Amino acid sequence: MTRREVRVTDSFFVGLDSQLRPERGPNGESSATDFIVIDLPTIVEQFATSFDDLAEAIPGVPSLRMLVGTGALVRAYVVHGIEVGDGVIDLVAIDIDP
Repeated sequence: MTRREVRVTDSFFVGLDSQLRPERGPNGESSATDFIVIDLPTIVEQFATSFDDLAEAIPGVPSLRMLVGTGALVRAYVVHGIEVGDGVIDLVAIDIDP
């Protein structure tokens, strides 16, 4: 099994922060920090070990893949990652359905 290095970019965190609160909501709604601690490690692992099996975000562009999933804290997410060379994947964007 090929394991790639995965980096999380500033643009990913900007997108995450625009969709989830910095702190838990008054009714226990998840925060960006909660997502980083609980759901992000699984996402990183998927990109690190299964990048070639993920769907192409743009058909015919194999260096740009997306992971569609459900999280422990959110109903659904789509994360985009791009292979930037030497087996390194940058996570560049996230869309969340809370």
